[in-house]
Amino acid sequence: MPLEKPVVFAGTVILADRLLENGVVVCQGGKITAVGAKDKVELPRDAEIVEAGDGFVGPGYIDIHVHGGDGADFMDGTPEAVVTVNRAHARHGTTTIFPTTTTGSKEQISAMLKSSLAVQRGWTSKDGARVAGVHFYGPYFAEDKVGCHSKAGRRDPDPAEYREHLDLGVIRIATCAAELPGAELFYREAARSGCFVTCGHSDASWNEMERAFRAGMRHVDHFWCAMSSVPSIRARFGTPSQGSMEQFVLMHAEMSTEVIADGCHLAPELLEFAYVMKGVKRLCLVTDANRAVDMPPGTYRFGPKADGEWFKSDGKVGSVENGSLASSVVSMDTMVRNMKELTSAGVVNAVRMGSLTPAELTGLAGEVGSVQTGKRADLLVLDRELNVKRVFIGGAEFTSGRKR
Repeated sequence: MPLEKPVVFAGTVILADRLLENGVVVCQGGKITAVGAKDKVELPRDAEIVEAGDGFVGPGYIDIHVHGGDGADFMDGTPEAVVTVNRAHARHGTTTIFPTTTTGSKEQISAMLKSSLAVQRGWTSKDGARVAGVHFYGPYFAEDKVGCHSKAGRRDPDPAEYREHLDLGVIRIATCAAELPGAELFYREAARSGCFVTCGHSDASWNEMERAFRAGMRHVDHFWCAMSSVPSIRARFGTPSQGSMEQFVLMHAEMSTEVIADGCHLAPELLEFAYVMKGVKRLCLVTDANRAVDMPPGTYRFGPKADGEWFKSDGKVGSVENGSLASSVVSMDTMVRNMKELTSAGVVNAVRMGSLTPAELTGLAGEVGSVQTGKRADLLVLDRELNVKRVFIGGAEFTSGRKR
């Protein structure tokens, strides 16, 4: 429950467009009630003071593409697994989360959706990051772009299947490879259900992306990872060479995308390129993190614990037997620090790409994503290097340790 006693955060406040030196953020009843310069805001007399010192007060992070952490994967299909993952990412500053499916059977995906819904409905701050909705990611991938996901769990869109899933009311982001038969109907129905519609694990051509765009698709998952290129499209269709997902995204201002800024998936020049070309309002950070987050190096299952594909974690990134990468093993705090250090984004924009931008893309910006009066008091205390020192969700401090 949010603390009834007022809380005042003091330090350099990371706003959506600038830094506010010597700022304060006043919170009460789980909401932000005032933001401003310390000498211009009237502070409640009985307030608890949270000092950031020479560090920052910033918004909680929002992860729209995340699979697991602390030994659990959302596809394990239990509320306990969902809470374990959400707590793991809350420790690293994620206060709003979209549990993300992998490929798998209809029954496995259904169990994941129902578990996420149960945690969403019964959520307390002790459960870690708040579930805003599920990212229905697998199983509608292109056959040759499955990546580290189980090939056995991949299939083309099935209206009877996805309508049943959509009817649960927990899916808020919906992904499908644009070239699959039935993709356009999937996009239209997901959009009508209020979902943010995306294309991922796809070898789609420009023309296929154009049809998807007309059907409501506005985003592509993890830029340059498991996505088409001009050479891959030439292999499908021959010459003349045609445009791919990359060119379509860069050409259309309405299209957004995401990057995994773990320092392993993309080199600094690609992170900078994406940032400059798409801009801070159309590029967001995601973790795409798996169950190896906060776990020792070793071998783990990606997706369902019973039959997910095996991958290895070296503590920096996951990889499969052929050397391909298998999602990240670090959280949003690492992504934000890397964008600040490896690109020209700076503190404000690096934080924005992990908070307000995903909030805007998914329709949550009226509630969360920035330090602004009236929004939920999801706040972080960060040091000068953007390491997470304290986490507040709805005004209540999250202090849960690891499950072991």
